[in-house]
Amino acid sequence: MEFWTRLTGAFRYGDYRLLWLLTMLGSIAVWMRILGSAQWLLDETGSAAMVGAIGVVQLVIQIPSTLWAGTLADRFDRKKLLIFAYGLTTLTLLSLASLSHVGWLTPLLVYTAVGISAATSVLVGPARTALIPIIFPKEELMLATSTDTATHNAAAIIGPLVFAYVATSFDLTAVFSVAGLAASVAMLMPLLMVISGRAERSNQERGSTQLEQTIEGIRYLKNHPLLPGLYLLDIGITTSSFYREVLPVLALGLFAGGASATGLLGASNSAGAILGSLFVLLLVGVRAKGMLVLYASFAYGVFLFGFATADSLILGIVLIALLGAADAVTVAVRMATVMLTTPDHMRGRAFSLLHLTASTANNVGTIWVGFWAANIGAANPMIMAAFISVSATALIWLLWKPIREFRSTA
Repeated sequence: MEFWTRLTGAFRYGDYRLLWLLTMLGSIAVWMRILGSAQWLLDETGSAAMVGAIGVVQLVIQIPSTLWAGTLADRFDRKKLLIFAYGLTTLTLLSLASLSHVGWLTPLLVYTAVGISAATSVLVGPARTALIPIIFPKEELMLATSTDTATHNAAAIIGPLVFAYVATSFDLTAVFSVAGLAASVAMLMPLLMVISGRAERSNQERGSTQLEQTIEGIRYLKNHPLLPGLYLLDIGITTSSFYREVLPVLALGLFAGGASATGLLGASNSAGAILGSLFVLLLVGVRAKGMLVLYASFAYGVFLFGFATADSLILGIVLIALLGAADAVTVAVRMATVMLTTPDHMRGRAFSLLHLTASTANNVGTIWVGFWAANIGAANPMIMAAFISVSATALIWLLWKPIREFRSTA
C-alpha cells in the first residue's frame, strides 16, 4: 500500500498532472519527429549517411543553445517559454506535414526542421525541469524525479509504437501531422498551471545581461561541491558506453540478430528504465543520495560486462533491461540532487548544463561505440566500456568526498 501511494503520489498535485501530460505528449512528438525525419530521408535518398547527418545537425544546434536555454529559464517566465517552444514545434511539424503532402519537401527543409526542433527541445528541458521543485515540497523531490524519469522512458516506448502504427497505416505526412497535434496539446498545458513560472531573482544578478548570467551559471557549477563530480561521472561512463543509437550493430554482432532482435533489446532497455525509476521510489528514505549514484554506476559497469559476454539473446535482453534500470536510478537521483542543492534562480542553468553534458556525451558515445565496434567487433567495446565505467566510478568515489558524504532527507 505504501509503495502504491508513492507510485501515484506525484499525481496528487494538479500542476504536476498537467506537466506530466506536457512531458508525455511532448516526448511522443519528439520521437515521431526523429523517426519520421529519418524514415523520410532514407526513403527519398536511400542514403544512411543522409540519415546520420541528423545527429550532426542536432549536435551543432544543441551545444550552443543549451547554455542559452538555461539562462532564459532563469530570466523569463518558464511557462511562457514552454508555450513558445511547443508552439514553434507545432508550426514546424505541421509545416513538414503540409510540404510532404504537396510533394515539396526536400532534405534541406527536413534538416531545417530538425534544427528548429532540436533548438525547441533544448529550450523545453531546463524550463520544464525547473518547474518541478516549485510544484513539489522538498521532501518529495525524489518521488517527483523518479516519476519524471519513468515518464520519459514510457514515452520512449509509446512514441516509436505510435510512429510505427501511423506510418504503416497511413504515411509520413500523417506522422508529422499527429506529432504536430501532440505538440499543440502540450503547448496548452502551461496555460492551465496555477504555479508561477518566474524564477526568483538574486540581488547579485539584478540588471545582469544574459551573457553575464550564462557565465555566472558556469561559474556556479564549477564551484559547486557535488555537481561537477556527478556530471563528470556521467560523461566518463556515457562517452564510452552509449549503445542506444547503435543497437542494430550490437544485436548483429553479439547475438547474430536482425531488426527483431534490435526491437526486443530497445524495448527491454526502456522497460528496465521504467522499473528502475519505480525502484527509486523504494529508496526515497535513503539519505546517502551520493552513494546511491555511485552504487548504481558501479552496477551499470557490471551489467555492461555481462551484456558484452552474454551467450544468448534472452540473457542479453535481461541484462540490457538491468542496464536501463541502473541508468534510470542514476538519472533520477542526479536530478533530485540538482534540485535539492541549487537555488531557484540558478536551476535553469544548472539543468541546462546537465542536459548539455548528457546530450554531448550521448553523441560522442555513439561515435565511440560505433567506431570501435566496426574495428574490433561488437563485444570488445562493451567490455572496454565496462572497465571504464567501474574505473570512473571508483575515481569519483575516491576523489570527490562531498559526493560520498552527501546526505539528504528528501
